[in-house]
Amino acid sequence: MAKRSTAAATSKASNGKPKATGTSVPAAVAASPIDWLAVARQLLVSRALDHIEESKLVPGGLITYQFSSRGHDLAQILLGVLMNHPHDAATVYYRSRPFVLAQGLTPEEALRSTMGRSGGISEGRDIGVVHNLPSRGKATVLPTSGDVGAQYSPAAGWAQAIRYRAEVLKQPEWDGAIAAALGGDGSCATNGFWAALNIVTVGRLPYLFFIEDNGFGISVPGTYQTPGANIAENLRSFRDLRVISGSGTDPEETSTLISEAVAHIRAGNGPVLLHLKVPRLSGHSFVDTQAYKSPELLQDERANDPLPKLREYLIAKGILTAEQWEALEAEAAAEIAAAAQRATAAPEPEIATVKDNVYFTEGSIQTTGGDLPEIGAASYAQRLQGSSQPAPNGPRMNLIDAVRRTLMQELETNNRVLVFGEDVGKKGGVHGATVDMQIRFGESRVFDTSLNEEGIIGRSVGMAIAGLMPVPEIQFRKYADPAHEQINDCGTMRWRTANNFAAPMVVRIPVGFGKKTGDPWHSVSGESIYAHLIGWRVAFPSNAADAVGLLRTALRSNDPTFFFEHRALLDTKEARRPYPGDDYMIPFGVANVVKEGTDVTIVTWGEMVHRALEAAASVEASVEVLDLRTVMPWDREAVLRSVRKTSRCIVVHEDNQTCGFGAEIAATIAQEAFTHLDAPVQRLTTPDIPIPYNLTLMEGVVPTVETIKERIGKVMRF
Repeated sequence: MAKRSTAAATSKASNGKPKATGTSVPAAVAASPIDWLAVARQLLVSRALDHIEESKLVPGGLITYQFSSRGHDLAQILLGVLMNHPHDAATVYYRSRPFVLAQGLTPEEALRSTMGRSGGISEGRDIGVVHNLPSRGKATVLPTSGDVGAQYSPAAGWAQAIRYRAEVLKQPEWDGAIAAALGGDGSCATNGFWAALNIVTVGRLPYLFFIEDNGFGISVPGTYQTPGANIAENLRSFRDLRVISGSGTDPEETSTLISEAVAHIRAGNGPVLLHLKVPRLSGHSFVDTQAYKSPELLQDERANDPLPKLREYLIAKGILTAEQWEALEAEAAAEIAAAAQRATAAPEPEIATVKDNVYFTEGSIQTTGGDLPEIGAASYAQRLQGSSQPAPNGPRMNLIDAVRRTLMQELETNNRVLVFGEDVGKKGGVHGATVDMQIRFGESRVFDTSLNEEGIIGRSVGMAIAGLMPVPEIQFRKYADPAHEQINDCGTMRWRTANNFAAPMVVRIPVGFGKKTGDPWHSVSGESIYAHLIGWRVAFPSNAADAVGLLRTALRSNDPTFFFEHRALLDTKEARRPYPGDDYMIPFGVANVVKEGTDVTIVTWGEMVHRALEAAASVEASVEVLDLRTVMPWDREAVLRSVRKTSRCIVVHEDNQTCGFGAEIAATIAQEAFTHLDAPVQRLTTPDIPIPYNLTLMEGVVPTVETIKERIGKVMRF
């Protein structure tokens, strides 16, 4: 047997008492039964799947993406056996099919998925090994990302949700659950890994890093991924992290290590990094010949194959005879051959449904994610029955105060809402939106995070899938850039899992230039980038009342939403309005005609609404001003209706011009209302440069009242 090594950082628990840091295996773990017959069946089925794909289905043109799990399979199956709590969850990667099979994926579903057929895990929408699996009585397999390393922080969010639901919501059925993230050693170099490592150790969350070290990231050796090519050795001194390392191919050792790790986490002792050495017996994918490996290395890897090791172990232990093993092998091959026949005969996915499930549609509830699957359609519909009319005589307040009051009220009425981000706790947010919230609702519901936007959004994804409503704050729009892997994955989740999963959340971001200054880092708006993202909704209010109505709608809805708060409107008179009430809601995709006119239409949003109104009031032309309020969806019909009336249009926004959202509006008008135009559609935007720091320079590039007036004159003279 290979030498086994375990270690844990010497540290203290949050109560100040020393943590258990011994290296011996707990007696209960050593005695925990593994159904080795079931493990053998699963391993043989997994191997038969890989074999039929590699030998027949890929060469036959039935599969285009094939990633073998040979060598990684035994360890994954053993983990799958032990992740049997109904609220366990795992994030996986493209080589994780053995684990997913252990959670209940059938071989026929697996083959339908790799063939892209109907009845697969994504109905042909995603690569067949990019898994997702709502719980079938064991762990939930969260939607896999195609981005290496993006699996880690969503699992951290699920781990935090376990604690929240068990301890704050007092749901004992969540007690003892854990979250695991499966990844190759190469993924330990990614932002996502380090973000999750920080989150789960600081929080001492019930989390397992399940690292399968095959020594390569495609062809790049592990020496390029981490110093010394061993992440376990590097992290042995990491505080509040148990580090366990050893073989992922020796049946007895591997099962003992995994049992030890899982038991440690279930006992409430915090996260574990389990580092297992495994061989990658096939190329990275089917087309990879592994020519970069020496003959000696290939031979060593074949000698480390866990399959013959398992066979020898079971025979030596008297669990199976050689003849029984051969019979199991034949059964697995026959099962997979029959499954392949059925999968090959399965129909292609329906083309008519390919556009479905980008956003939530009434009557089509996702299987997992958000609270809608738990509360049901009737309760959800009741929650959306807010008032469309503002309450009379509300106190006049700034936009930032309106946001704060709305957040407070929704925290009060929905105990699944959590507000977090950098500086939102004791400080109350760098813009003041969360002042005193932590005092009122506690650190479990309003809390600070580390300075890592990938982790903030990734954590939010896991929380949302676990049934919570996360409301993360990103301090400025530019700071969201590191989180774009998680942002993209979240938006496409409902579509690419064929409505198995969704992650509703509200991401609050202050955007745009300040009232006294700009600069390239804090003054970005960039709404066209977010409007381009699939599956996200984008709100951009221009005043306090609209901020209340749109934010409440977002917080009660079933899709991920970006909520933009313009910095120049947070505490200025232009955006100040009476508070419209605790039930006020504004539907997305409904523009507001803030000024009626007959000669020219100005379409705008955010701070530019107020400049457009000031310009419109000082020209002779009759100007109609439309405030879109939401950029995705946007009110096409209101824009077209106005343009058909005025026959002229100017789109004004502060985002830069090329591929700005004004181009989308102009193209739509040209396509749908061309014959009504008396002049070309105009775009008035910031030129294709960042926002300058110097105030004079800033006003020289951002659309101003004067430049809007000039453009009105130009379009009227055409």
